[in-house]
Amino acid sequence: MEVNKATKMVYRYLGNSGLKVSALSFGNWLNSDAEENYEVTRDSIKRCLELGINFYDTAEIYNRGSAESLMGRAFKELNVRREDIVVSTKLWRVGDGVNDMFLSRKHLVEGMNNSLKRLQLDYVDVVFCHRPDYDTPLEETCRAMSYLIDSGKSFYWGTSMWTADRITKAVEICERLNLHKPITEQPSYSMVRRDLVEKEYRRLFSEYKYGTTIWSPLAGGILTGKYNEGIIPEGSRYDKHKDFLKDTWNAHFSEDKKEKTIKMLQGLAEIAKELGYTQSQLSLAWCLANQDISTVILGFTRLEQVDENIKALELYEKWTDELENKVNEVLGNNPEADMDWRKWAPQAGRRTQALIHH
Repeated sequence: MEVNKATKMVYRYLGNSGLKVSALSFGNWLNSDAEENYEVTRDSIKRCLELGINFYDTAEIYNRGSAESLMGRAFKELNVRREDIVVSTKLWRVGDGVNDMFLSRKHLVEGMNNSLKRLQLDYVDVVFCHRPDYDTPLEETCRAMSYLIDSGKSFYWGTSMWTADRITKAVEICERLNLHKPITEQPSYSMVRRDLVEKEYRRLFSEYKYGTTIWSPLAGGILTGKYNEGIIPEGSRYDKHKDFLKDTWNAHFSEDKKEKTIKMLQGLAEIAKELGYTQSQLSLAWCLANQDISTVILGFTRLEQVDENIKALELYEKWTDELENKVNEVLGNNPEADMDWRKWAPQAGRRTQALIHH
């Protein structure tokens, strides 16, 4: 772990590589759906740079490429020094043509070329397979991703929302064929979605030192405090995107879960208030306390949210065993509540290994 003394930003290695990424990062999925979001994208990137954030994530599927275009335009307008930023994009689908999607060599190579044009960059630092493709031979995908690195279009490659078994098979194929191995996964991870990272990926962390660039650390906004009463405020994200976010809402607020969710959220609000931070900042600091998390991807709809969220770093620096246990008691969803992994396998499931540094 490295800390920028001027900005207080924390940097971590991305998986088993020498690439350092800021512990908090910017993703522009939220700002990808309209030209009117350009100013928010540009101004957020400008402020992120000032705060020491160096990792910027996008994807070809975000509004069919417009997110990449907006991000590339912002970098150009801000005259960002290319060496100062770590840029990632994700390939999986961009159009309706039969080869405009999934993980064939054809789509990965053509998709990468088109992404670079939209980003106005010669290369990205990391390219992800945005979702698994069980129809394309995994060896073909591995060869294509390794080719993108050999051709100078990316420095590293990773996976997103893959199973641990699929990632392990990809690593084994790359080792057998002497190809560039994937180094990082981009999973959803938050206080209310823990199993994938803390349970399924344990072997990836212990054996491969696999990295993670997590998304939805606030569970689509559920953990911000706006929904602690179990209702959807008018004009909120869940009000504006009712159909798209319906499943996420029901996963927490269906009739059989609503009472438990409200109790949990209000318990988190109390802890945050006692500490002098917001519920969002508590939720983000909790993610940062897991040392298997390389970076926490944030999205912003308002510029002031950048500074609000960055304060999570302050709380992370104060994280203790006592606070960890207090939060876990409120959450009540520890994937292995009957085991303390730190006692016998410190490299597997390091929820509070951050405490070693304080």
